[in-house]
Amino acid sequence: MSGSELGGGPEDLEPLGRGLVGLRRRALQELASVRIFSDQFLTKFLRARDLDVELSLKLLLNYQRWRRESPEISRCLSPSSVLGLLNTTYHAVLPQRDHSGSRVLIYRIGQWDPKDWLAFQVFSVSLMTSEIISMETETQTQGLKAIFDLQGWSLGHALQFNPSLARKISSVLSDSFPLKVRGIHLVNEPMFFQPVFAMIRPFLPDKIRKRIHMHGADFKETLSDFFSPSVLPPEYGGEGPGIEGVCQAWTNKLLQSEAVLQQIATHPTGDITIPPEDCWISETVEAEQLLEG
Repeated sequence: MSGSELGGGPEDLEPLGRGLVGLRRRALQELASVRIFSDQFLTKFLRARDLDVELSLKLLLNYQRWRRESPEISRCLSPSSVLGLLNTTYHAVLPQRDHSGSRVLIYRIGQWDPKDWLAFQVFSVSLMTSEIISMETETQTQGLKAIFDLQGWSLGHALQFNPSLARKISSVLSDSFPLKVRGIHLVNEPMFFQPVFAMIRPFLPDKIRKRIHMHGADFKETLSDFFSPSVLPPEYGGEGPGIEGVCQAWTNKLLQSEAVLQQIATHPTGDITIPPEDCWISETVEAEQLLEG
């Protein structure tokens, strides 16, 4: 794979190239059942661990183990199978990155009806998005920040969580997925969300715990300490496109990526056709204009 396909500046390519050679050799030794590790696949892990081969290998092995232990999620990366959930405007990736270059994701928990969708199906949406954005060069180096809007959280949501699911979620957040989690922001969190958070918290490393911020109901003022107004939708105190249009555009992006996600579900270590990054951003603007009209 050429330097242009790997992305990054010239200063990145020489150490990245050395890292690819070392990581491929170690991965083939550790995972004898896997015959192909593409540059594209290995690069995600190297950049997630700042080109440290041994740390990248540990992350890669954790990722492969997580996939084996969670086939109900990892082998069902189909946006069309959860279209009803996506159409509720449950989830979006904002079109503009934050000041540090991180992707910004929003999850609107109140849009999820626990009578219609199981927790593992909801979690699969997060995994699909993570797989798509982990192919972006800037996201590989600058990571992501997530906002969880817990308005509407109910007992029905809480009853779907158990220690097994909590462990799987915490693994993706910490040591089993090639993305740097730069921040987790909770807004509108009710008191009875605490038992679920207490279930997840012990599985998280200290560095992730320190990046969790609870904003409560008065979140618009405090979110502005972390995100510029141009990044956030008006519903979250910003000046960017409205949340419904952003959710619609990202839903379209996921649906357009169905074939890519199926490739990842079946052959994650091979070369994947990278979807264009800018098409859904223009769709966000178009969706916003339609809603305003």
